[in-house]
Amino acid sequence: MSKRIYLDSAATSSVHPEVIKAMVEVLQNDYGNPSSTHSYGRSAKTLVETSRKSIAKHLNCSAQEIIFTSNGTEATNWILTSLVKTNQVQRIITSRIEHHATLYTVLALQKEFGVQVDFVSVLPSGAIDMKHLEELLQQDIPTVVTLMHVNNEIGTVLDLEKVCTLCQENKALFHCDTVQSVGKEIIDLTKLPIDFIVASAHKFHGPKGVGFVFIKKTASITPFTHGGSQEKGLRSGTEAVHQIVGMSKALELCYENLETDKKHITDLKRYCLEQLQLNFPEIKVNGEDSFYNIINVLLPFSEEKTAMILFNLDIKGIAVSRGSACQSGSVKPSHVLAEILADEDIKKPSLRISFCHDNVKEDIDALVDGLKGV
Repeated sequence: MSKRIYLDSAATSSVHPEVIKAMVEVLQNDYGNPSSTHSYGRSAKTLVETSRKSIAKHLNCSAQEIIFTSNGTEATNWILTSLVKTNQVQRIITSRIEHHATLYTVLALQKEFGVQVDFVSVLPSGAIDMKHLEELLQQDIPTVVTLMHVNNEIGTVLDLEKVCTLCQENKALFHCDTVQSVGKEIIDLTKLPIDFIVASAHKFHGPKGVGFVFIKKTASITPFTHGGSQEKGLRSGTEAVHQIVGMSKALELCYENLETDKKHITDLKRYCLEQLQLNFPEIKVNGEDSFYNIINVLLPFSEEKTAMILFNLDIKGIAVSRGSACQSGSVKPSHVLAEILADEDIKKPSLRISFCHDNVKEDIDALVDGLKGV
């Protein structure tokens, strides 16, 4: 097989070599339990708290507002469930193009607790209808709005400032899935009055199995687990020190190289679209004004080729996605594309191509050649 080409960074990203090095050092030298009072434990505890401060610094928030989790899905489940169970909110406003971590949680809470659920309209461009959101927020009901910053399938970007303003004006809480944007965009939590954000390290070149949630200091959340005092008593259990250190290192590297990487990836995305349009003139882009590292395209191929396209590309060593990796085994069409595409287009093959700093133009050339052979 020729060179393997990875164009699926929105699903998961490669782990940065410096992150691996940092994690190995912790595994070898700082294996103490952070809750232990001896030197081994104190050393591990210092690493955990230094990592917390580093992450908080990049987001311009207090270290006490960062709680470590295993991933963004856990964090979203925890936050929304806590808000409903404690009766802080009686209504959830969300959209039908959210990640299933949000959608399935919301539907489960609706079924179990009878919480009111309102879906804000999605425009044909894939953007949230802000006028409809404003109308929904006029109702005087204790509400949490949960909308993602960057859509994981089509890359459309939420206007965080606008949503924050609307939520503040209507005294609603705002929970934001920032899994696809943390590490790839500046998020200043001092300037943006968001109540909760969630992140997963493996989306920004860190290890899998670790993430964090930002909980604004004015928010009240019940514990996710019981049994210990870790994470302010909100998430008991011995901290995975090596993963936390790896996540902190990954985020540090992302923001150190943000402008350079962003320019490189933006140029790659532009080149990819140019080559796809040149070789497949009838190609369409799903969603408008997408985030700089994601492009989702509707290919001018027959419906019969839909099922085999990923398989054929994989044989050539090229990794892309039809949608969220969390549902890649599903034969159902994308719930995101179902909201913005005509019925006849949903059955046709759409590809999500997502880039990182490791990608080069030759990767795009190989993808185009691979698609020509389908």
